[in-house]
Amino acid sequence: MEDNIITLHDEDGNEVSFEYLDLIPYDGEEYVVLLPTEEDAEEVVILRLEETDDPEEDTYASVDDEEILNAIFEIFKEKFRDEFHFAD
Repeated sequence: MEDNIITLHDEDGNEVSFEYLDLIPYDGEEYVVLLPTEEDAEEVVILRLEETDDPEEDTYASVDDEEILNAIFEIFKEKFRDEFHFAD
């Protein structure tokens, strides 16, 4: 499982660890679905993957568009419907 752990920095510069769950292409962009590694985490985080000049370094941006977030989450739920229990 540790191979699926990524560490990002929040707005305050604090390190936050996530379990990488999936990469979903949508409307010409790519989005990552992450689960915070905190024990009580119940919601995934969806971020847009941004290209950089360094192929070894990924950059992620928050997504403010609720329609995009909902669409990505629906794709994720359909893809992993047998692996996760999703609350309605």
